[in-house]
Amino acid sequence: MARRKTSKRNALPALLAGMLTVVLLLIAGAAILFLLSWVRGSLAHTGGMPGLPGSTAPSENVKYEFGSLLPVWTGKQRVTVLVLGIDERAQETGPWRTDTIILATLDPVNKQAGVLSIPRDLWVPIPGYNSGRINTAHFLGDLYGYEGGGPALAKATVEYNFGEPIDYYVRVNFQGFVQIVDLIGGVDVYVEKRIDDPQYPDGHYGVEHLVIEPGWHHFDGEMALKYARSRHGSSDFARARRQQQVMLAILDRITSLELLPDLARNAPKIFQTLQGSVQTDLALDQILALANLATQVKRENIRFGVIDATCTENWTTPDGAQVLIPLRDQMRRVVSYVFWEDVTPTPAATNAPPATAIPAITPTPEKATIAVLNGTTRAGLAGGTGAYLNNHGLPVAKVDNADRQDYANSLVVLNRDKPATAAKIIALLHLPGTALTKGSDPNAPYDIVIILGADYAGVPSE
Repeated sequence: MARRKTSKRNALPALLAGMLTVVLLLIAGAAILFLLSWVRGSLAHTGGMPGLPGSTAPSENVKYEFGSLLPVWTGKQRVTVLVLGIDERAQETGPWRTDTIILATLDPVNKQAGVLSIPRDLWVPIPGYNSGRINTAHFLGDLYGYEGGGPALAKATVEYNFGEPIDYYVRVNFQGFVQIVDLIGGVDVYVEKRIDDPQYPDGHYGVEHLVIEPGWHHFDGEMALKYARSRHGSSDFARARRQQQVMLAILDRITSLELLPDLARNAPKIFQTLQGSVQTDLALDQILALANLATQVKRENIRFGVIDATCTENWTTPDGAQVLIPLRDQMRRVVSYVFWEDVTPTPAATNAPPATAIPAITPTPEKATIAVLNGTTRAGLAGGTGAYLNNHGLPVAKVDNADRQDYANSLVVLNRDKPATAAKIIALLHLPGTALTKGSDPNAPYDIVIILGADYAGVPSE
């Protein structure tokens, strides 16, 4: 599926609400109901539909119909949002790693949605950088001035490793979540197993002993966050499932008719809270149109998935860090399930990306100069590999020997940012993601230099 053009504008933070309602994300309900109330009031006073600040033109994939309170989403392609939760503290200025990473998707034709939780310790290639934990992509993007900042590099990294185009992002800090859950009156959650976390971070660079007994609980914002974030004593995988459980609890809460009066009374404070807590590139009318579409998605048409122990292996890096190595084939099956790629689409639906062994990267127009160097004593290795890449649409400009012939591990050196080409090379040559490395010479003659090491099995048989 071709990558769709998306808006780069920073909209008002409250604008995330409608899309998050679709995908059951943390703070959606209160905000969307506030927006509906605000729109209704604007119509009464101005006789028109408010659009983006300073503009009355509809955004992409949005139209207004006479007599309708909400705009209509006209797009037929799947809409996918990357949701990033950051542990932003008042005494810090960032950059921050992402504590929570969730992919949320909606098919507007088949009225199907999905939520995929991604563990923060997943060890993956980060476009333009060395491999690292997936939660460091946002940190690196902000730290090194990546175009679009941390959210943009986080988007690129998730696209790179999961093979699904991402249209928009939403970044939420946890204090905003706490305040908004409190504003909607808390949530009811059934705790299946006792939580005993002696090292829960207390927000002041210390820890506290968190214990939550099994059974039904009515959580305020602080306890809902603790339940969703607690990691010690269980695992990141259990944590991801608890986060999804809290999403469903919030959905149940905000769709209750009894909640409407409370939301109306708290609407100004909800808006104020969201302004300082959320960043997104979704526009107001896009949010409202997606919210309109959300009402047509049935609960049974929402799928949940977690990249868990069935999709990963534990590994200790040379620096001693405990990380998760993705098992690409198993991971792809989970992604295909969440994105409904195992279901035959209706004739009007856009064809989904094929479920192949990843990296399955969405093709993008990208010109790259490539050199293939033999870092072993096996004769003809670089020549055969260069011909193989040429036959698969990757023109090779140079084939030669490397500076030495004792490379133990193959390298794909990125002298310039060519993520789609690099991902295709990794996939075609069956190299590990750890082979990707950032070059140190910005004036290097080739965009990508492939150094074939002893671990390279040779040109794959087809």
